[in-house]
Amino acid sequence: MRLDAERLEFAAAIEDFCRREIGSYAGLSELTDDEAIANSPDILDKMARLGWLGVSLPAEHGGGGAGFVDECVFLEETNRGLAPILGYSTGLTAAQTYLKWGTEEQKKTICTNLASGKIEAIALSEPGTGSDLGAVRTRAVRDGDEYVVDGQKTWISAAHVAEHLLTLVREDSAGAKHDGLTLLMVPTDTPGIEMREVRTMEARTCNDVFFTQARVPASAVVGEPGQGWKQLMRGLSVERMIIAAFSIGNARRALEDAVAYMKQRDAFGQPISDFQALRHRVADLATDIEVTRSFIYDVAQAIDDGDEDGLAHESSMAKMRATEVAKNVALEGMQLMGGAGYAREYGMEFQVRRALAPPIFGGSNEIQREIIAKAIL
Repeated sequence: MRLDAERLEFAAAIEDFCRREIGSYAGLSELTDDEAIANSPDILDKMARLGWLGVSLPAEHGGGGAGFVDECVFLEETNRGLAPILGYSTGLTAAQTYLKWGTEEQKKTICTNLASGKIEAIALSEPGTGSDLGAVRTRAVRDGDEYVVDGQKTWISAAHVAEHLLTLVREDSAGAKHDGLTLLMVPTDTPGIEMREVRTMEARTCNDVFFTQARVPASAVVGEPGQGWKQLMRGLSVERMIIAAFSIGNARRALEDAVAYMKQRDAFGQPISDFQALRHRVADLATDIEVTRSFIYDVAQAIDDGDEDGLAHESSMAKMRATEVAKNVALEGMQLMGGAGYAREYGMEFQVRRALAPPIFGGSNEIQREIIAKAIL
């Protein structure tokens, strides 16, 4: 689909903001203390004041009240513009579950937090338990009006800066492995929670989270006790589309950076952008981006039209293709730029690092292919 005039204006406003407030990779480095952090409170606060954060969340719960297409515009353009707000997309993903299953108080808390620039997080994976969430072992035992939580979560994005963890726990082991799972809204300042950084090739994002006799009130349950698996399986279309939208923004920035470099780098008496072998590679990358981008917005519009629950394999297609396009564009961009692509000064190595994880998280692309195959075969 083509964006209408209002959304094009929204995209242009975000582009202008990012150019002024972040600008270059040097600007990004300054805002993040040379990538020591992944989220800039200053940038989040300014975007919150503009009313951009939580643009697709319901107005009655503190959000912007717009559609998911508008959210995709925001995610795409902020990632294209290098905005250091990585935790926002994690919180936006968590919000989808709260909005479907949470109490009115939970919905309002989460939406208001996101709209004001605060971060929310999801705690699902455990050591040895990633795609197979039915194998979750973190326990929650009911004790009067409270739950006592014990166990470990890992690879938890933005947990160290989040207000709450949407935590999947096992309440009952008597039935099938997907039964007896419960979702809890756990404040991160709860006594008995310890976080340790999982060091990666990017700024601090991932954490191990340890629960030791951590107590939360029974009102922390999101939805119905024992129904956590079914609740997580609903609404995954929006979660996959969040990843697809920010990935295509990363892909656009990587290609733009490569093209800018090619136009100013001379070899054998001419800009390297004049060499046919390189021009054709750029043409292929640009085509991959535009085809994928168009599909993303088609699916986003279908979500706004009320078809979310019937878009499981289309959203998997969007997530899989967008993350792989972003990775391919970044790697090709590094090759097109030669040694400069490997230098921090030019930023392409940042794009490569940023592009490597999305094909894995949010449901690995192997899982996405299986979802797609099941819809076809």
